[in-house]
Amino acid sequence: MRKALLVSAVLLFAGCASKPPPTWQADAHGSLERYSAAYLAGEARVAQAEFTRARSGLASAGRADLVARAELVRCAAAVASLEFGDCPGFEAMRADAPLDEQAYAAWLSGKASADDIARLPVHHRAVALGNADALPEIEDPFARLVAAGVLMRTNRATPGSIVLAADTASTQGWRRPLLAWLGVQKQRAEQAGDRRRPRPWAGEVI
Repeated sequence: MRKALLVSAVLLFAGCASKPPPTWQADAHGSLERYSAAYLAGEARVAQAEFTRARSGLASAGRADLVARAELVRCAAAVASLEFGDCPGFEAMRADAPLDEQAYAAWLSGKASADDIARLPVHHRAVALGNADALPEIEDPFARLVAAGVLMRTNRATPGSIVLAADTASTQGWRRPLLAWLGVQKQRAEQAGDRRRPRPWAGEVI
């Protein structure tokens, strides 16, 4: 699971890979990873505590830019779980965020421009252009779920991308996004007149 959450490290430590991070930064990164794992597992109380710890550490160090990146991780986790809010934590820090982070936030909100898409990580660009068929090419499970969430938010999700998102969440044991994506499958099946339940995951009580 830790490998699947490397997006957190990418966002938090962008430009810092040439030397070991200071203790405060390593601590914040650890808290942010634990936040992501807890949030996706549906452990809201643990997730909130870890995010608060990470954000406090970054703010105490005077790194408003990293606070903004941490807020983006929280926004991405929400989108992966089909929770489409306005990302107020990042919006409050937008002025301190680099252009790449602003572009990523625009994409998460479903409002990315062509210039924004050009600034996204390479593995997200094809999907950002509306190509749902490119979703399986995203190797990182968390990044794949985030991209699937954006497709859903922009009404570009296909039946195949919905199944892939649910399978990804199930494989990782991420209960929060799994339940959300299974709910979408069920709703789509009902709308199509098919009352059969979507395939259950291993941890679901039938």
